[in-house]
Amino acid sequence: MDINKAIKDLKAMPGFSDHVGMMLIHNGVVRGWSRKDRSPVGRIIVKPDREKMAAICREMEQRPGIFKILADVNEGELAPGDDVLFLVVAGDIREHVKSTFAELLDRVKSEAVVKQEYSA
Repeated sequence: MDINKAIKDLKAMPGFSDHVGMMLIHNGVVRGWSRKDRSPVGRIIVKPDREKMAAICREMEQRPGIFKILADVNEGELAPGDDVLFLVVAGDIREHVKSTFAELLDRVKSEAVVKQEYSA
């Protein structure tokens, strides 16, 4: 996902300026160390369930104040520093956007994306 293009496209959508006062963006990258034990990571393999990810986004777009949710994941073998996961939540006020964003991130990572780390 090209974040700049995604934001530009969102802003061009009908109703954007009437319904959006905040966007939160997540750009997850591959860390060079494991969250589990801080051991070095040389690569990861990412396997997304894109249908599940889309279903989560559609479900969460029904929440009060949420205008649009975008999600994309890079699949396959990735190295430290590579982009993994992009999320964008656009909505009316921070109370709606922040809570939706936090749950979206946790659910996508736990329900729709599997990653396996391999040591350096």
